[in-house]
Amino acid sequence: MAEIKPYSMCWLEYTDLNKYRDKYRRIFGNIVVLGDNSLNLPLKELRDFLTYSLGIKPKIFRNTFANTSNFVLIGKLSDVRKVLKGLDEFEFSLGEEGFLIKKVEFGENSILILTAKEYVGLIYGVFKLIEKLKLGEDIDKINFLSNPSLKFRILNHWDNLDGSVERGYAGNSIFFKDNKIIINDRTKDYARLLSSIGINGIVINNVNVKKKEVELLTIPYLKKLKELAKIFSAYGIKIYLSINFASPIYLGGLNTADPLDKRVSLWWKTKVDEIYEYIPDFGGFLVKADSEFNPGPHMYGRTHADGANMLGEALEPYGGFVIWRAFVYNCLQDWRDVKTDRAKAAYDNFKPLDGKFMDNVIVQIKYGPMDFQVREPVNPLFGGLEQTNQILELQITQEYTGQQIHLCYLGVLWKEILEFDTYAKGKGSEVKEILKGSVFKIKNNGMAGVSNVGDNINWTGHDLAQANLYTFGELAWNPDEKIEKIVERWIKLTFGDDEKVVENISYMLLNSHKAYEKYTTPLGLGWMVNPGHHYGPNPEGYEYSKWGTYHRANYEAIGVDRSSRGTGYTLQYHSPWREIYDSIDTCPEELLLFFHRVPYNYRLKSGKTLLQTYYDLHFEGVEEAEEIRRRWIELKGKIDDKTYERVLQRLNMQVEHAKEWRDVINTYFFRRTGIPDEKGRKIYP
Repeated sequence: MAEIKPYSMCWLEYTDLNKYRDKYRRIFGNIVVLGDNSLNLPLKELRDFLTYSLGIKPKIFRNTFANTSNFVLIGKLSDVRKVLKGLDEFEFSLGEEGFLIKKVEFGENSILILTAKEYVGLIYGVFKLIEKLKLGEDIDKINFLSNPSLKFRILNHWDNLDGSVERGYAGNSIFFKDNKIIINDRTKDYARLLSSIGINGIVINNVNVKKKEVELLTIPYLKKLKELAKIFSAYGIKIYLSINFASPIYLGGLNTADPLDKRVSLWWKTKVDEIYEYIPDFGGFLVKADSEFNPGPHMYGRTHADGANMLGEALEPYGGFVIWRAFVYNCLQDWRDVKTDRAKAAYDNFKPLDGKFMDNVIVQIKYGPMDFQVREPVNPLFGGLEQTNQILELQITQEYTGQQIHLCYLGVLWKEILEFDTYAKGKGSEVKEILKGSVFKIKNNGMAGVSNVGDNINWTGHDLAQANLYTFGELAWNPDEKIEKIVERWIKLTFGDDEKVVENISYMLLNSHKAYEKYTTPLGLGWMVNPGHHYGPNPEGYEYSKWGTYHRANYEAIGVDRSSRGTGYTLQYHSPWREIYDSIDTCPEELLLFFHRVPYNYRLKSGKTLLQTYYDLHFEGVEEAEEIRRRWIELKGKIDDKTYERVLQRLNMQVEHAKEWRDVINTYFFRRTGIPDEKGRKIYP
């Protein structure tokens, strides 16, 4: 029996798989390890799985083949090549983090090789092998080589030292409590979970670095961070810290944080030297500057490049990186100002700086130009920056997409973003290809996901929200992967391979984002949420705020004209998107209200008016939420009782809240226009 933990192990749960025991017993009865004790961790992971899930207790042989037959061979490629011929080709095809799982003949014996150039590849590889065994895959002819497509695959935690989590919907922080760093069994299990999906970096603290969090750079915290970093490093994951740009003032006693002041740059270099004394494989800094009241170089008349490069110079000798967020805008916009457009801010700030950042500086760009709405156009900085390293920022935590109360599987949206063709170098310039480094000559690219993890028993509040975390890792490793395959794999790893379970949960996940979009803010509208906490409908919650999040609805039209005749936002895109978005007739309807101000009587391609379409979509969204719940109810008895009841409770809440969204939004438009639903359904006057 595997150790019973007080929390779920998600897709890594080592459940009883005796049905596969005979299938795997012959080859997994013996394991040969080539190399030193550094391979103890991948060996332990494989041995624990074989023991707990398959009831196989393998014999371990170190650096010897004596008395072994039909065995598994684990070791670095340099060691494996000394004893096996025919592996020379893999010296060139394996990357630093890649791995090979291959069945070969060795004399009269069959052996299964797990090899990689570097230790980290063996860690990723052993988890992939475990995954394949959990799925019952045939390994007799396996020849599986895998390299990550993206260099940086990072989770951003928005955790605070007091234990709270900004935009966290799964309990408190697993890293901090009462201004102390937590290290316990769960810390290691979290590292295992992330390693199993190929994550190689984690930012442990909030991008909004408050005064107490500034102290994470001080020695008392660095001593504890050293312990934390060792745990994650063993699983191939580097830790990063979010920093406050004004730290030289808060911690160093300086009267300035001007990046061009030599005292400031010296302070950062000294501080970085100190950090690497404690954490030799420290990843680097994440910086949110000149945004939402966070200090930055603009305070001193300097550019983002000035600020980022100053930090980059300090980190460069150690191989560290600066990740500089592009989430910047004028947060004091007057709602009466119809020319200023927050959507333009990131491009306006960073496009002029293209090519001015150091090689170890990466600009982290939110997928859309606003703030993780259920639907936005892809940020024009993708395709706009041709000489700058870039990271695609996604929000795994569901701030605007149901806060892990609603089921809203985000993989379908992320896939659309990755496959968006920017046309930066003509057709074939998809976002995923930019991130791979195949469009421009920039290689330090990747994906970052704002974590949805907390200390809840199931890690993510909603058990099915684990699929979002799993999918993020899978797409960051291979953005070409089909989303349906990822969903199927996650379901089988988490709930088993019962056909009805796979069928129903696949339906629920793959249809949940569209359902959520329908009953909240379809057609690219966005933002009709309660201010502050962002949960639930409020059509004018942000309409007169300073945040630039307006829809400008009146009695005859709604939407912001972002065409070349309006704010000019469409001009930030390459052709043909510039022209497609610029015209109300060619703009994709799912983004219509983002780009255009549209009369309520405007007829969409369906022949229905905009207003009737909005009424219909909100009624449809509720019906689809009810269908998603019905599919779950059909699985009673096929899912363990506690998980079943937790999920059902959330789905019940989702249906009721979807009705509230439907009624509030439909009533808002009915009161604005006086135009009733042509189908005579209930809309409250």
